[in-house]
Amino acid sequence: MDYSAAELMTINAARLLRDGDVVFVGVGLPNLACNLARRTHAPRLTMIYEAGVVGAQPARLPLSIGDPTLVSGAASVCSMYEIFAFYLQRGLIDVGFLGGAQIDRFGNVNATVIGEYARPKVRLPGSGGSAEIAAWAKRTYLLTPHQQRRFPERCDFVTGAGFLGGGDARRASGVRGGGPQAVVTDLGLLEPDAKGELILVALHPGKTVAQAKANTGWNLRTAPALRTTEPPAEAELRLLREVLDPGGIYLKGG
Repeated sequence: MDYSAAELMTINAARLLRDGDVVFVGVGLPNLACNLARRTHAPRLTMIYEAGVVGAQPARLPLSIGDPTLVSGAASVCSMYEIFAFYLQRGLIDVGFLGGAQIDRFGNVNATVIGEYARPKVRLPGSGGSAEIAAWAKRTYLLTPHQQRRFPERCDFVTGAGFLGGGDARRASGVRGGGPQAVVTDLGLLEPDAKGELILVALHPGKTVAQAKANTGWNLRTAPALRTTEPPAEAELRLLREVLDPGGIYLKGG
């Protein structure tokens, strides 16, 4: 079956999730990835939405973190403050999904400005909860198309901390979370090495190392045993297209 870049990224992100994970879910492709994982290999996945919904089991695709469909069947509903203070900062969140305009060599994320902060070329939406998620979630996964402008050697502004300057910098900063464990793109997967630098560990079928290097703003290194991801299965694509996003709200044109 043919599939789009958005479907490819969503399915590969879903495969990273483990049964029993507690996941801080946002809207867009991460939302689809979590719901896909819960309907396939991770039925005990617990989804927590920023607005204050714990154990969400949405009957249809949520259009925002405050969509009423999230409340029906949920384990509990609380305030946004309680979600961040009593769940995230206490270390109860296994996975946080992040995205941004820029992801740099050490997995730092920029969702604030392009250019100088005081006189930016582009002012972006900003952090939302991403700064806290990047700091406190046990694992973070990043999703973005693989384009050179999105992968500079250094972010213009660090909204969410990856491994900062590399080496021991993240641990020395005092944040407890484990940092970015994988970046899922439409070309393959990047993971941090022992020093926190993102390296290419897998390519999607039909993609090449040359493509990945050409679309990365630093000298992208590859893992010694570079692997190829499994193509999307018919069952995964059917769930995305017919059950999770039948209207193509997030998948259309991806």
